[in-house]
Amino acid sequence: MTRDAIVMPLKRFDVAKDRLRQAGAVDVTQLAEDLALGVLRSCRPRHVVVLSESDEISQFAVAHGAEAWRSQARSLNEAVQGAYAALRDRFDRLLIVHGDLASPEGLGQFQPGPGITIIADRHRAGTNVLVVPTGLDFHFAYGPDSMRLHQAEAERLGVLWRVIDDSPWRFDVDDPSDLKQHPDSI
Repeated sequence: MTRDAIVMPLKRFDVAKDRLRQAGAVDVTQLAEDLALGVLRSCRPRHVVVLSESDEISQFAVAHGAEAWRSQARSLNEAVQGAYAALRDRFDRLLIVHGDLASPEGLGQFQPGPGITIIADRHRAGTNVLVVPTGLDFHFAYGPDSMRLHQAEAERLGVLWRVIDDSPWRFDVDDPSDLKQHPDSI
């Protein structure tokens, strides 16, 4: 049986979701916390490691049954890369899951299959969930066009990969149009 863990990077709720804040959308701090809690609950029964630079987020993670890792990384990629290296002896595979999925149900039961699995966002540009076996020389590339960059990284390594673009996890919440598209999930 494969030893899997979910790695969930989280910003402090009071600074997360900058595009929503700039648009003057709803109570963004509460929304960020609610989304993260929904993702955490959906990850059960898998082991979850929450990455954050914040004591507040670490306390939130532990209070909801996750392992908290403090990271002083300068970027999302650096934080995830550090966790990937540090967790390779504990787990066979990591599922990197973002804490802003509109409909995260089923994450804890997801069986991705061999190799690298990339779950694209609804625009087929970003990576909302990324499954990577540990022990590879994998370089994370979150940001613009991350789906294609993660695919290229899998090809560089010669590892079997697949992109899933019809998952309910393709819907994340980044801007006001996302709130309109899935108001019942949020």
